[in-house]
Amino acid sequence: MSNPVFFTPAGTLDGQQPGSHFVLEGPEARHAVTVKRLAVGEPVDIADGSGKRMTGIVTAAAPAELTVECRTLEVEDPPGIRLVLVQALAKGDRDELAAETATELGIDAVIPWQSERSIVRWKGERAAKAHAKWQSVVTAAAKQARRAWIPEVRDAVDTAGLQRTVSAADLAIILHEDAVRPLRQVLETWRNSGLAPGDGEGNGDGASEVLLIVGPEGGISPREVTKLCDAGAVTALLGHHVLRSSTAGPAATVLASDVLGRW
Repeated sequence: MSNPVFFTPAGTLDGQQPGSHFVLEGPEARHAVTVKRLAVGEPVDIADGSGKRMTGIVTAAAPAELTVECRTLEVEDPPGIRLVLVQALAKGDRDELAAETATELGIDAVIPWQSERSIVRWKGERAAKAHAKWQSVVTAAAKQARRAWIPEVRDAVDTAGLQRTVSAADLAIILHEDAVRPLRQVLETWRNSGLAPGDGEGNGDGASEVLLIVGPEGGISPREVTKLCDAGAVTALLGHHVLRSSTAGPAATVLASDVLGRW
């Protein structure tokens, strides 16, 4: 069984090496000791959410402080093809469920989308709280999946903002029941085009970025499909059945990870 993972802020693992001791403090340490009941001698992984992972052995456990002796320190490179879930805001926490499940399956970033047909609205103080909740959900899912990277929940966008994001992406796919080409075909065509991986221009770090765009319960409006396609997006059919907004993104993440060689 894999070791439990606990997160520490980026940069705090710098300088760790075999034999050194790291002290995990605060809520994560409290969770490790009081909930997970980790004891001296047990193995544990500490990750900084930005690719660094330390594997070690617990040497001391207090209610809000866990001391771990470093055994190994590894750096996981970011993926050459970054998958980004654009999730339209949906009622009943289906949007949060999509972000959570997609994180467990390997999504690299999530963009909340205020689409025309979204019933839920993020405004003012509610927007800040909702964004923080999504990031918390994604972080917990990354911990559950034993990931070294925590996906970023980016700022929410409206359709105009999403058009700009689509224009900057290497590939933007609208998951739509009226599409003609299957998602696998769209992904394979792009993969074989010579543009992936690592030829991205819009994100500025050399990685290619693929957007998977999911609408709300009522679907993406025809006007929005036209606007996004004008910005460079393409439509794709995910399967024979119409999936819920909470299911489509995770399902597309699995297929994209397979086709693009991430799994």
